[in-house]
Amino acid sequence: METLEALKKRRSIRKYKPEQITDEELNKVIEAGLYAPSAVGRQPWKFVVLQNKEDLDALTLLNVHFRKAPETMKPYYEAPTVIVVFGDTEDQPFYEYDCTLALGNMMNAAFDLGLGSCWIWGEKQMFEMEEGKALMEKWGLSANLGGVGAIALGYPDVEQPEAAPRREGTVIIRK
Repeated sequence: METLEALKKRRSIRKYKPEQITDEELNKVIEAGLYAPSAVGRQPWKFVVLQNKEDLDALTLLNVHFRKAPETMKPYYEAPTVIVVFGDTEDQPFYEYDCTLALGNMMNAAFDLGLGSCWIWGEKQMFEMEEGKALMEKWGLSANLGGVGAIALGYPDVEQPEAAPRREGTVIIRK
């Protein structure tokens, strides 16, 4: 698939089949994240891949508590895989931007592989909460990491949505 075509067609997917993605697909998505650009080549990210029910349930509950939402809410759309991206907050002033680029690379790679993905927000605030810090400790993460974002990942169980028309007047070219 050509890059520009893929960028135009990739959309967020919010309904997934229950079967797990393959290790080969997962590794390709992760590799795309690892090759994202980063300020001064620092690569400040740490990817935590969750595929077991216990961790996915704990993450979902943390997100629900952060949002003060009903416990029936499914913020990760019951995707079989969630990749949570953390960044090194120590002497890494651009970690949030760098990690966001990694998330974008992973979502584009997922689409190229026929997978669905959706950016999930709130990880920054969730992992600043005491219960978020406890989850980080359980996962063996250092306290100098800050949550940036996550992607739900799996086989789509919906038709690929169409892109909304692009807004006019968002580009200024001065020569």
